[in-house]
Amino acid sequence: MNVKIFADGANKEVMLEMYKNPLISGLTTNPTLMKKSGVKNYKKFAQELTAEIKDMPLSFEVFSDELDIMEKQALKISSWGDNVYVKIPITNTKGDSTFNLIESLGKKGVKVNVTAIMTIEQVLNIIPAIKNCPNGYISVFAGRIADTGINPLPIMFDVVKTIEGYPNLEIIWASCRELYNIIQADKIGCQIITVPDSIIKKIPMINKDLNELSLETVKMFYDDATSSGFSI
Repeated sequence: MNVKIFADGANKEVMLEMYKNPLISGLTTNPTLMKKSGVKNYKKFAQELTAEIKDMPLSFEVFSDELDIMEKQALKISSWGDNVYVKIPITNTKGDSTFNLIESLGKKGVKVNVTAIMTIEQVLNIIPAIKNCPNGYISVFAGRIADTGINPLPIMFDVVKTIEGYPNLEIIWASCRELYNIIQADKIGCQIITVPDSIIKKIPMINKDLNELSLETVKMFYDDATSSGFSI
């Protein structure tokens, strides 16, 4: 496959383990994952990672809701390493566009990862701002689109086509929900997919014989029933 797999998480030990995995090409995190993992010191957590990971893309997100403070945070985060990408949400919580902020950061040489995108219109609107970044990611949350009952595949296909001609930009298939999403992302030419550790562990199952998998499933049910001591 040509799609690059980025490990998505916020457990430092697991992230460092993923860094050593030859299947992994980058790492991403966000404030929600960090909260769930019990991270208390944002800067300490990030800098411990950047101290050990210098040759693989790392994405860390700003967390202010004020655009001017977002920019200050972005510049600090960017300074932690040449391989660091700064995640900027497509808007703040008030719905105010971050277009000018992203454009400004690009002019200052910041690698930007625009996040929380759900529509082709958002992608088209943000390209003029991010196109002048030294490198840029556009994260489209395909998994969250699917959560609404909408098929994300046509959207992702169109999104990938929109950045043709911009060699410094790459599309991220974000919020991966299942292993098959990796296959889907690869088939449409999506450059990157962010994948949680739980799904990365399933990658060896790709192309597994279905008859063999069926037998393994039957054995699992039998073993679990036997060990539980069930009777009727």
